[in-house]
Amino acid sequence: MSYKLTTQEMNRLTVDEFRASQKIPLTVVLDNVRSQNNIGSVFRTADALRVGRIVLCGICSTPPHREIHKTALGAEESVDWSYCEDTVDCVRALKEQGYRIYAVELAHNSLKLGTDPIAADGPVALVLGNEIDGVQEEVMELCDGAIEIPQYGTKHSLNVSCAAAIVMWEMTKIMRAEN
Repeated sequence: MSYKLTTQEMNRLTVDEFRASQKIPLTVVLDNVRSQNNIGSVFRTADALRVGRIVLCGICSTPPHREIHKTALGAEESVDWSYCEDTVDCVRALKEQGYRIYAVELAHNSLKLGTDPIAADGPVALVLGNEIDGVQEEVMELCDGAIEIPQYGTKHSLNVSCAAAIVMWEMTKIMRAEN
């Protein structure tokens, strides 16, 4: 029989220990994500996986915000984040810093997550788009590729925070294996 771990048995890091810990060289860029709950969920997943940072772009709300905190549960305090008014400018700056940029989007020639090899031998940025429109076309043009989550039902879309969690999990596995 299995028993749930107690809080003490989980060996959770403090916020200061988390900030001082080594992170996966992965940046998550949110391109005009409008839901504060989705933003908070991305923060929480980024904390769980020790993702390097989040960049909030365009119409994204920023911490401190009650609705972000509701789903982040304090991860907005531990995960490094910044705000950039224009996603195009953000992606260009990341490219100049040597990042490989992938849009998480259904696109022609996209890499199928879990099937196709995804290069992650250096810092990587994942761009996730608006809940209705996805990643802006002008941002897509700057990306090194697109990553697609294979889907088999009638709705070929996932909530942005769910998609972020799936892709962050897979990318952290790939990046840990390559380091």
